[in-house]
Amino acid sequence: MDLSTLAVFIPACFALNMAPGPNNLLSVSNASRYGFARACTGGVGRLLAFAIMIALAAVGLAAVLHTSEWLFHVIKVVGAAYLFYLAWQLWRATPQADEHIGMRTASVLRLARQEFLVAIGNPKAILLFTAFLPQFVDPAQDVTAQFAVLGGLFLLMECVAIALYAVMGVHARKLFARPSSRQLFNRVCAGLLASAASALLVARRA
Repeated sequence: MDLSTLAVFIPACFALNMAPGPNNLLSVSNASRYGFARACTGGVGRLLAFAIMIALAAVGLAAVLHTSEWLFHVIKVVGAAYLFYLAWQLWRATPQADEHIGMRTASVLRLARQEFLVAIGNPKAILLFTAFLPQFVDPAQDVTAQFAVLGGLFLLMECVAIALYAVMGVHARKLFARPSSRQLFNRVCAGLLASAASALLVARRA
C-alpha cells in the first residue's frame, strides 16, 4: 500500500468517522451525563462492533446482507428499536436523576454495551465497510493485510472521533448547567436519536 493511497484514504475515512451518526451522538450524551473519561471508555463497545464488521467485510460474509433482504430488514428493525428505547429513556430522564446518577456510578460496561448495540444494529455500517474499504485495496497484493491496515487506521481515527464528540458533550454539560437547560439538552438528544432510528427504518440496501 503506497503513500498516495493513504493520502486519499485518511481524510476520506476521518470524514466518515466524524459524521454525526447515532454512536457519535451517544458519545455527546454520555459525556454530558457521566464525563469525558466514561464516554471515551464506553466507546470501546463501538470499536469492538466496527472491528467485527471489518473482519466480516474482509472475509466476504457481508455479501450476505447485500443479497438477503430478510436479514437486512431484521437487523435494521432491531437496531432502530434499540435507538428508540435509548431515545425514550433520555426523553424521560429528569435533571435531578442525572445529578443522582453521578459520574462514579456510571457503569463503563453498560455504556460500552450501549455503544456496541447501537453500532452492531446498523446494517448500513457493515455495508459501508464493504463499499468503502475495498476501493483502497490492491487485489494484486495481500488483501487480508491491506484490510488489517485500513481497518486499524479506521479504528484509530474512530478513537479520535469518540474523544472529540466527548469533548463536545463535556462543554454541553457546562453550557446546560441549569436543570431546565439540561432537560432541554436531553430531549434534543432524544429527538436526534429517534430521528436516527427513523432514518434507519427507511434505509434500503445499496
